[in-house]
Amino acid sequence: MASSPEPIEPSTPSEGVAVVHLFVKVGPLTEREAVLTAIKDAEARGDQVVTAAMLGHKADLAFMALAADQWHLRRLQTALVQAGLELVDSYVSLTETSEYAQGVPDEMKQARLHPVLPPEGKPAFCFYPMSKKRDVGANWFTLPYDERKELMYEHGASGRQFAGRVQQVVTGSTGTDDYEWGVTLFCVHPDDVKAVVYTMRFDQASALYGEFGPFYVGMVAEPSAALSEVGVL
Repeated sequence: MASSPEPIEPSTPSEGVAVVHLFVKVGPLTEREAVLTAIKDAEARGDQVVTAAMLGHKADLAFMALAADQWHLRRLQTALVQAGLELVDSYVSLTETSEYAQGVPDEMKQARLHPVLPPEGKPAFCFYPMSKKRDVGANWFTLPYDERKELMYEHGASGRQFAGRVQQVVTGSTGTDDYEWGVTLFCVHPDDVKAVVYTMRFDQASALYGEFGPFYVGMVAEPSAALSEVGVL
């Protein structure tokens, strides 16, 4: 008889939740029911899983998962790979409140630490990582706090122009992945993605100090529908 697994100490953030973006490709061994079961099991543990069908060559599907315990994310990842999906890219981060938003109401802080996803009526999906530069003459981390705060207020004002059209989820990844933040956009229309990213790049916080990683774009869908659209029947 196989012995029961040893209990594992939870890996839980002191505030907020852990986040992983998993980008996968399907193959001949991908099992539809096994993928759906992996997602259902995660949701039964109390985790959130957002599924998106991706456009372009980088990936077929994306799963954005949020959990109070990082071990839950590991179990989801294991189950999806065992279901025959090939993991081609990933991003690990944590929900957070910005150091420049400490004066906001507690309700707004909790919405950033514990977002409820996906938002209704915003099926256009985009993810990209970003960092702030450390270049000579453009080193974000040598600027005084008050100057950084002013620049981020300008940046936030640009984003608020898209209220109702775009929900932005910014998660922190300093020390957890290759960039410092992961940015996930949920938008009403695909061109809202282009409009908000273009507009905000003119802010000094981005124009002078922003560094961007690869962009992943697709459409949020129920897992069963997303699997059908990428040929897993």
